[in-house]
Amino acid sequence: MNRLCLALGTMTALAWVACSPPPPATEADGLPAGAEQAAAVITRATLETPIREFSDDRFEGRAPATRGDVMARDYLVSAMTDLGLEPGGPEGRWQQAVGVVGVTAQVPAKWSFTTEDGPVELSNLDEFIAFSGVQEAASVIDNAEVVFVGYGIEAPEYGWDDFKGTDLTGKVLLMMNNDPDWDPELFAGKTRLYYGRWTYKYESAARRGAVGAIIIHTTPSAGYPWQVVRASWTGEQFELPAEGEQRIQVGGWLSEKAAEQLVTASGHDLGALIESAKSPDFTPVPLAITTSLRLENQLNRVDTANVLGLLPGGDLADEFVVYTAHHDHYGIGEPDAEGDNIYNGALDNAGGVGHLLAIAKAFKELPQPPRRSILFLFVAGEEQGLLGSKYWAAHPTVPPGKVAANLNFDGANIWGKTRDVTLVGYGKSSLDAVAERFAARQDRTVKPDQFPDKGYYYRSDQFSLAKIGIPALYFDAGTDFVGRPEGWGKEQIDRWTETHYHQPSDEVTDEWSWEGMVEDAQLGFFCGLAVAQADGLPTWTPGDEFEAARLQALATVR
Repeated sequence: MNRLCLALGTMTALAWVACSPPPPATEADGLPAGAEQAAAVITRATLETPIREFSDDRFEGRAPATRGDVMARDYLVSAMTDLGLEPGGPEGRWQQAVGVVGVTAQVPAKWSFTTEDGPVELSNLDEFIAFSGVQEAASVIDNAEVVFVGYGIEAPEYGWDDFKGTDLTGKVLLMMNNDPDWDPELFAGKTRLYYGRWTYKYESAARRGAVGAIIIHTTPSAGYPWQVVRASWTGEQFELPAEGEQRIQVGGWLSEKAAEQLVTASGHDLGALIESAKSPDFTPVPLAITTSLRLENQLNRVDTANVLGLLPGGDLADEFVVYTAHHDHYGIGEPDAEGDNIYNGALDNAGGVGHLLAIAKAFKELPQPPRRSILFLFVAGEEQGLLGSKYWAAHPTVPPGKVAANLNFDGANIWGKTRDVTLVGYGKSSLDAVAERFAARQDRTVKPDQFPDKGYYYRSDQFSLAKIGIPALYFDAGTDFVGRPEGWGKEQIDRWTETHYHQPSDEVTDEWSWEGMVEDAQLGFFCGLAVAQADGLPTWTPGDEFEAARLQALATVR
């Protein structure tokens, strides 16, 4: 994804009222001597050099288990060796192998649906996207009934159940994207929860024995245009090896226009169905549509890897602050209008990689190592569904109960300095205060998520670590840009998402501004260092969705 993420925290951090100009960080801030001088090595040059290199065409877009992926991992090992870090992987190695299964589905040009008004044929790529839900030679839907299931959500804590006990075995479920968002007292209002993510939708359908699941795409509900769906779900798709979990045979997306055409042919009105789904009393609606589809699949069992570098700490060396950034992107794929078919992933996520390497350089400049050890974890396969971080969470190289916090970088601010910084997930843990404290020292304010409808908290690698209890917050670039009129920042971010997100055009250009990126990386360094120096560990807000996992993780190391 294309957002700048940091997970930050300490129980001892206190809110601090900023002066102007902000004073330098001192030991009174919980930082060791030399912190300011160390942060000063984070410059445009220390960021730009690795970002340009990592997003060069030579790396071929860094798709998992490709030549570009191997080059990227070798580059990271070489860079961390030069910085003086130690291998942080299993058995003293730099890399943690992540076995994945590549599935390349042969999708027919047309997908046919039988309705009372006759057949409806939809065109691959322009109107539908289909992919295999199973790691088998073929995935098959055979004359299955299509049922509209609203949002496809069962959330007892909100008194919501779109299924009402309906037997959906062998059906194809047509469902809306997102989660209920019109009432702040229902779910979380405009803030998208995991219930609104495509991963939840497909998992939910599988739990009910459905043979297929199709999500209706709209740009507002997805947070990105149809072209992103095309780029993300075509070509070889990678997954962790199946372990006997329930799966659908076929997953898919329909464009909004195609969904309207299909539902109309069934004698229903899509708008009316959507309105009916906004009630807790909604029940699934059989559409009198049947469909068949067969995908022939080529399976490829290969390895990618997480890359880990370690800076051993001092008196609390058996505890860790973990910085994460994903090193993969989409490789070589469908060409754009200019014929460019390399998805370089410069902002997303050579930007995050550059941040971690610059921050590692700053940590090495400290006169003494921090109290806690610092683990730099470059994860694989984020774009394929957080695969590398999910694997690390299932096979952690350090005990989760010994990890103080996670700082995750997924993107970069390429537009300039801001007066604000966005904290996605604000209010979820005791990590908020340290973020506010050091942002204030940069004359910046922390704001809650300014794009809550996009569900960013559940779209990057800190989510995998949060699920095993590691406190994690998510910083996004601010929108109040210095020297720019009100609304300019949001316009730039929206335009970038519309034009460059997951496209070959995500490349370093002369239009990039580096000042804000330097400031964000320095903020990440100071906050992570404060966590590493603090006496206590951060905590989730009581009742938070990840609190129970944290308590369990802590209990295993006491």
